[in-house]
Amino acid sequence: MAEIQLKSLAHSYSASPSGPDDYAIRQLDHVWHKGGAYALLGPSGCGKSTMLNIISGLVQPSEGEVLFDGKRVNELSPRDRNIAQVFQFPVVYDSMTVYENLAFPLKNNKVPAAKIKTRVQEIAEVLEIEDKLDKKARNLTADEKQKVSMGRGLVREDVSAILFDEPLTVIDPQLKWKLRRKLKQIHEQFDITMVYVTHDQLEASTFADKIAVMYDGQVVQFGTPTELFEAPNHTFVGYFIGSPGMNIVEVEKCQGAVRFGSVEIRLAPWQLDRLVDMKSNNIKIGIRPEFIEIVPAKSDDTYEAEVRDVEDLGTYKIVTVQLGDQTMKVRQDEEFNASIGSQVNLLFPGQWLMLYADEYLVQEQQ
Repeated sequence: MAEIQLKSLAHSYSASPSGPDDYAIRQLDHVWHKGGAYALLGPSGCGKSTMLNIISGLVQPSEGEVLFDGKRVNELSPRDRNIAQVFQFPVVYDSMTVYENLAFPLKNNKVPAAKIKTRVQEIAEVLEIEDKLDKKARNLTADEKQKVSMGRGLVREDVSAILFDEPLTVIDPQLKWKLRRKLKQIHEQFDITMVYVTHDQLEASTFADKIAVMYDGQVVQFGTPTELFEAPNHTFVGYFIGSPGMNIVEVEKCQGAVRFGSVEIRLAPWQLDRLVDMKSNNIKIGIRPEFIEIVPAKSDDTYEAEVRDVEDLGTYKIVTVQLGDQTMKVRQDEEFNASIGSQVNLLFPGQWLMLYADEYLVQEQQ
């Protein structure tokens, strides 16, 4: 296992990059600590796979350094970096048996035959493919092939890290949850540094202790699933995490508040203090649907809105409301009942109302 540090890292596929838009990864610093289970989460094209391929050595970064336990590895080949990588689609040798596929990395490293047999059996049992060891890989289903592909990454005990690049794409949806839990169990059992790339927030939250959210070639937040949900550090994190995502509204400054249209939103005193010194006009507020309350009585702390839609999702309802010239989503329990066009009173609890400047969270100064 290794601590993997990315130092002043940037990469462009252009031979002569002329600006930030030419970079797949904009300059960043990041550390994957030894023995952690991490997810790299973001939409297609944000730079996730590029970062993974830079770590493994398949891509040489345009700028910066990749350090394993403090040692620069930029010039080392993927083999010399001792990284195992599992790709989006299964990579197996069809003419070999499952046993031979799993044993292949160990044979290449000249591991004794008895040790190979023990290790292959151990990994096969963990992945629940021990009854397939004598089958040719060509006769496996796509799900089984991906298990074998994962097993080839897991079978080596000496790897610096295992990198997973959207490995469950070809897996049947009913098996995805089981395999995610299986990978989590493997991490806990073998204490291997794992980095799991995905665009699926559920996959990331199920697998990882900490998630790095990428947007536009940068890691905009690195934290636990709870931290990403409760305090998104960037408007994209608020939008991307959660279903539905955070309500984000562009606002402008006004006396003692912020406003959009004719609606004035009151902020906490410390937020107003930070607002006074703020030079940017790119200001937004954000609040998650789960944290907006619909209360029966109107008061100085509530805002009157009109119900536009109610989606019944079984165990809860998503209510779309019109507040001024903005629509917002509000999550309510299944007992909630309101007709389309009726008026409701919204309450924005202060602890959950976020203020953003230039897309980043404005935090209270200590």
